[in-house]
Amino acid sequence: MLQRIQTIYLLIAAGVSAGLIFVFHLWITNENISVFAKDETLYLGLFLGSAILSLITIFMYKNRKSQFVLGRLNIILNFILLGFFVYQSLNISGETAVSEKGIGMLLPIVSIVFLALANKAIKRDEDLVKSVDRLR
Repeated sequence: MLQRIQTIYLLIAAGVSAGLIFVFHLWITNENISVFAKDETLYLGLFLGSAILSLITIFMYKNRKSQFVLGRLNIILNFILLGFFVYQSLNISGETAVSEKGIGMLLPIVSIVFLALANKAIKRDEDLVKSVDRLR
């Protein structure tokens, strides 16, 4: 059913992954140029992949187990994206390319929180269906 709370959580996660990457910058270079996710192909692909996976997960409501698995895969994808950001910010020696980190690097964390809440709601629905099946 599309009117469940996990749909709201997944829509928010998709909005964070697809919409806010164009609003918040990832970092500012030494030349005061703001770098957004649309400027880096790898980051844009991972963000949009996460958003598309969230939207696919919404429409898998008839099969809660696969919906739960897709939510887990999306969380793993966001952890990979977060790992790239940590590597990018820690590997640069002497502030050569990045002078200021942006709030865009924290967007995968927000997405992970909402995906975890969605998975918790999906698990709760699955447990409710299993408990009703036991009564039959």
